[in-house]
Amino acid sequence: MQRRRLLVLLSLVAAAALAAGLAAGAGSAGPSRANPKGKNYKIFFLPKFIGIGVFTENGKGGKEAGKELGDTVVYNGPTEPVGAKQVPFIESAVRQGFNAIVISAPDANAVAPALLRAKARGVKVISYDGDVRPDARLIFVSPPLASDIGAFQVEWLGSQIGYKGEFAILSATPTAANQNTWIKWMKVALKQPKYRNMKLVKIAYGNDKPVDSARETQALLQAYPNLKGIIAPTTVGISAAAQVLSQEGVCGRVALTGLGLPNEMRKFVKKGCAKKFGLWNERDFGYLAVYVAHHVLDGTVTGKIGETFSAGRMGQRQVVNCAGVKPCVVLGKPLVFTPQNIDKFNF
Repeated sequence: MQRRRLLVLLSLVAAAALAAGLAAGAGSAGPSRANPKGKNYKIFFLPKFIGIGVFTENGKGGKEAGKELGDTVVYNGPTEPVGAKQVPFIESAVRQGFNAIVISAPDANAVAPALLRAKARGVKVISYDGDVRPDARLIFVSPPLASDIGAFQVEWLGSQIGYKGEFAILSATPTAANQNTWIKWMKVALKQPKYRNMKLVKIAYGNDKPVDSARETQALLQAYPNLKGIIAPTTVGISAAAQVLSQEGVCGRVALTGLGLPNEMRKFVKKGCAKKFGLWNERDFGYLAVYVAHHVLDGTVTGKIGETFSAGRMGQRQVVNCAGVKPCVVLGKPLVFTPQNIDKFNF
């Protein structure tokens, strides 16, 4: 009887220790070059939605970083870009004892209450790509500066249409913070004298769905017969628009630019449907976001402007003020894809 009681007691102690370990958030596999403090964490990586190349690449990069750091990185999310559909994943991550959530949000406000509840339970929240409400996260991991992304896309289109004519923007969802911020900076860029003959006639929303984006592209072609170009600052939108332009046989007449994956756009570039567009290395983006989450958890990064930290193969990084969005860590400059260089990229 005493032996049985002892075994039960030992089991309860072990279970309590396991629960405490999950609650405390850190195990230890010993220090390493990537992780000199030797602490290991559980990080939940939550994209806007799963099933498209850009977020798949983010997840691969995040898991690569986790492997280097000794962290457990789980990638999952809803199948469509709806903020409310991210909430169950946030709540599940909290219940399962994840120490941090890395999130890209299609709607900054829709996820804020769930993230605030997670924060109250000790979970660290790091946003990337699509920011959330500032009070709902500790730090934002940014692609290239929003002002640069907006200005570059206007220039990429302007250089193709001789800086004159009507053009439209094919965005993702009306509530996507990153899309709206880039569009704001596009409008700022358009005030420069060199763009005075370019006229923005419509901002359409394809909801980051191929069918919706294709339908919106067709509607733009019908509504604006003199349309000279389309800017699609979303990988789903630009590939759908390219497909429509190709099918309609207007690639030479209507220019296309924006943000796209080279592997998805390569065939359209070779057809002349997109002569210049850009993006950044999406695998690096996820990789950096997980490094930020890890250093938030181990106390290296607190969100103070000027803090520096090591991000593995991406070198030393700094916490900065990203044109009013703070605290922030910037990925870097965008890549520009053209017919001359697109075959050099494979993602």
